[in-house]
Order: sequence, then structure tokens, then C-alpha cells
Amino acid sequence: MVRPSASDATTLTARPEWAEAQRIVVKIGSALLTDRTTGRIKSAWLNSLMDDVAELAKAGKEIVLVSSGSIALGRHALNLPKGPLELEQSQAAAAVGQISLAHAYQELAAARGLTAAQVLLTLGDTEERQRYLNARNTIEVLLALKAIPVVNENDTVATAEIRYGDNDRLSARVASMVSADCLVLLSDIDGLYTAPPNDDPNAEHIPLVTEITPEIEAMAGDAGTELSKGGMKTKITAGKIALAAGTDMVITTGKIYHPLRAISEGARVTWFIAKSDPVTAKKRWISGQLVPNGQIFLDAGAEKALLTGKSLLPAGVTRIDGAFGRGDAVIIRSADGRELGRGLVAYAADEARRIMGKRSGEIAAILGYEGRDTLIHRDDMALTRT
Repeated sequence: MVRPSASDATTLTARPEWAEAQRIVVKIGSALLTDRTTGRIKSAWLNSLMDDVAELAKAGKEIVLVSSGSIALGRHALNLPKGPLELEQSQAAAAVGQISLAHAYQELAAARGLTAAQVLLTLGDTEERQRYLNARNTIEVLLALKAIPVVNENDTVATAEIRYGDNDRLSARVASMVSADCLVLLSDIDGLYTAPPNDDPNAEHIPLVTEITPEIEAMAGDAGTELSKGGMKTKITAGKIALAAGTDMVITTGKIYHPLRAISEGARVTWFIAKSDPVTAKKRWISGQLVPNGQIFLDAGAEKALLTGKSLLPAGVTRIDGAFGRGDAVIIRSADGRELGRGLVAYAADEARRIMGKRSGEIAAILGYEGRDTLIHRDDMALTRT
């Protein structure tokens, strides 16, 4: 469903979804971050963006940045030729550029009383279950400690087969991974149009999209630059990923100072509105789309705790069936065998059996390492009863 409006150049206020969003992922492209001529970071622009991040953090928001730029920075430092690079050249450029990029974020964050953290991911890190959980847990801990994770594709080790190739999709995967409320794609254009506006003077701006239909996909152009591999097509693909995860998405221009503040002030953007929130979407995925690999039986006390919104602790488990790995889906059953729901288990079956019936404080002594206190966290659980 589309609501185009050629006259809606600027709205007076931002949509309520922006004010309500508590966890926000912001994607920053190379063309915005890097000066194409000098190959250096656009310091004034990045300073303005970090001002915005600091304002949002002060307001209690959790911010994750997904940043391009390492290859663009490195290729100039290494005097690599213009045009497409060989994979090995890209990896070498990334190895050089990642140092500069991480230092820039660290320095600018510190100047605002914030702590930046670098998180390097590959495609496999978001598709293989255990690596996915490791990455998600790392980002969750960083956010809990009030740090600003800066995510980038790990181009120094990724092969052609395991690369995303663009950070639009990577940012959508990260938003899905951390159950973000909103994904912001900073672009060279202020949203989606009925046709590429550079080619069609009659193209109309679309302020709101509630469903990504073939009509919407057909509107996306495919233009990129030497520094930016993305185009509107990759942003629409990112939108599919985000909306399926219950995350709203905004496409807005990054070719201005303070682009995030501009969203708050009602600048013209395109909103993609999800039909459900991230928690609901995740629980629907757990309950209906994952094949369970085992069963966990609870005592009456644990059942009561779950139904009041608590996580499942090892102490309340009386029996475990099946062979499952960490992060696999399992069925949660009552003492008499009723299915209470399903969840993603934090321990593999053999370790879960060793700690079942034990207090959380005993886990480290039993397993030899500090694991999670919960066997299934409430955020990773979809119950069939309320």
C-alpha cells in the first residue's frame, strides 16, 4: 500500500514511531562518510552525526551504527586504482581503512562522553545459528553497558561467497538480530519516489509505505557510485528484511548536517511501517517457523514463573529430551506433558542436562565457564498460554 504526495515536501512533526523507538540502527554509506576526491573522512559531517547520536543517547535511546567506509578509506591510502577492485585488493584496503574508521568513531564518541565499540560481521555471522547468537549477545551487552556498537562487514576475511556486498542488507540483518524498533538508511536521496527523480521530473515522493509490493519494487532504481555499491533496490531488499522482523524503516537523505535530528524535526523521508513490533515478530517466528530439536519439561513452580513473564531457569527443569545445539528451538512442556510454548535454548543438550535442576549460581562450577543465568530467556520464548 502506497500513499504518494507530491505536495508533502515537509511534515510539521516526525511520525510517532520515531519518538517511540527505543532501539535504533543507523546505516551510514561510504559516499556520505568519505570524500571521493581526497579519500578522507568528511569530519564535519561525521561530527554532526555524532552530535545527533549523543542527543538520542541522552534521551535514553540505544543506537547501533552500521558503517561503510573502510575500503573507501584504505584504497586511497594504498593508492589503488579507480574502478572495481579485485577481492584481495578490497581486503587489503579494508585492513588499512578499518583502523582509521574505528579511530574516528572512537575519538568522536569519547569527545561526547560516549564509548564506541567495533563489531565486524560477515554474512555467515548472521546466518549460522551459534555465530548469530554470539554476535547478538555481544551487541546486547554493549548496549546494556551504554556503548555505541559500530558494525561493519568484515571485508578483511570475507570471501566473495560470504559477503553481503552492501551495508543496506547488513544493517537490516543487524536490526533484525537485535530486535530494533527502527532502521534508518541514510541515503543520497530523501526517500522513495515513484521513479528515479534524476531521470523523471514528474516523479513523486512517497512518504509512507505499509507493504512492499511488486509495484514498490519496480519503482527502485539501481544507481550507485564508485564508493557506494547500494542503490534503491538494495534499500527495498533491506526493507523486506526489516519489516518481516517487525522493525520500522526510514529512508532519508544523509547529504545534510544533523540528518537524524532532521527526522525528529519532520524532514521529508519515506517511512516503511511494520505490521507488528519486533518482539511479536520474533515470537511468531519462534512459534511457527522453526523446527524444534528437543523438549524441556518443567516443574509447577517454573511453569507458574513463565506464565508471569519470567525467563526459564535451570532450577525449574526436570527432564530434557532430544539432541539440540545452543540456539536451537525446543518445545517447553509442563510436568504432565502439556505444551507451554517454544523457545531458543541457551545451552546445548549435554550441557543443559548437566545444569538442569541446579541454581544459576552453580552453572560456572558445573560447566567450567560463566554462561547465561537462564536456560531460555523470556525474549527468546513464545508461549501458547498467557
